[in-house]
Amino acid sequence: MSRENPEPLSTAPLAYSNPEFLNSPEGRLFRIMAEYQEPMARFRRERIQDTVVFFGSARFRALDVANHELELLENTGSAAAAPVDQQPARAHEVASGDATEQKLQLAEAAVEMARYYEDARKLAGLVSTWAKTLPGRRHRYVITSGGGPGIMEAANRGAYEAGAKTIGLNIKLPFEQMPNPYITPDLNFEFHYFFMRKYWFAYLAKALVVFPGGFGTLDEMFELLTLAQTHKLAKLLKAGLTEDDAHEAAFDREHALPSVGVPDAPAPNAEELLGPDIAKTR
Repeated sequence: MSRENPEPLSTAPLAYSNPEFLNSPEGRLFRIMAEYQEPMARFRRERIQDTVVFFGSARFRALDVANHELELLENTGSAAAAPVDQQPARAHEVASGDATEQKLQLAEAAVEMARYYEDARKLAGLVSTWAKTLPGRRHRYVITSGGGPGIMEAANRGAYEAGAKTIGLNIKLPFEQMPNPYITPDLNFEFHYFFMRKYWFAYLAKALVVFPGGFGTLDEMFELLTLAQTHKLAKLLKAGLTEDDAHEAAFDREHALPSVGVPDAPAPNAEELLGPDIAKTR
C-alpha cells in the first residue's frame, strides 16, 4: 500500500458504544457508575421512595413445597439441585419405606425451616398492605430482597400477593441464580459488583428484617449494622432479627415503620417528587 494513497478508514466506534473498551479494566469506572445511575433512573421512574429489606437463607422453601416436592439447591441461590442422595425424603419414599435416616432428617428439617419462609411471606404482605394506605405520590416501604429463592422469594411473594411493587436486587454469580417470579418486572435488577448491590440495599432502606441464613446473610446484616452504628446511615429505623409474630413485627410503629406523609407545602421539587429518598450521612 502506498503511503501517498492510504486506504480510507472506517468510522471509529463511539467510546460509550465500544464493548472492547467498556469491558476492559480501563472501563471499570463506567461499569460501576452504570450500576449506580441505571438503578437510580428506574427507581425514580417507578417512584420508589424507600424500602424494607429482607435478608435470609436462599435454601428455605414454602411449606407446601417442603412437604411434597422439596429440592435442596446445589449452592446458595443456585438454580441447580443438589445430588439425589443429598435430597430429603419424598412422600413416596416414606410410604414405601425406602427413605434413609438421613433423608428423613433432611425432610423434617426442611419442613421446620419452611416456617421462616411463611413468616417472611406473611410479614412482607402485612407491611405492603399497610404501606399502600400511606399518602403521597411515591411508593413507601417497598419490600426488597436479593432477588433469588428462599427468604428472598418469600418476601417478594408476600408483597406481590398484596398487590404492591416489590424489588429484587440480584447478583451475577459463577453459578446461575435466577430472579424469583414475584419481583415487579421493572424493578428486577442484576448487579456485577457486590458493593453496588449493597449500596442499593442500604441507601433506600428504612428497616431491615433478618431471617436465619448463611454467610451471605451475615455479611449483609453486619455491614448494614456497622453503617448504622458508625452513623453513616441516618435513616435505618430498626434492624434486628425477625420477631416470632409477624403481626407484631409489621405493626411495631413506634420503632420500625412510622408513617411519614408527603408535606402539603411547599410543593415538592423534581427530586422529591420522583424519588428515591436517598439516606444522608451524618
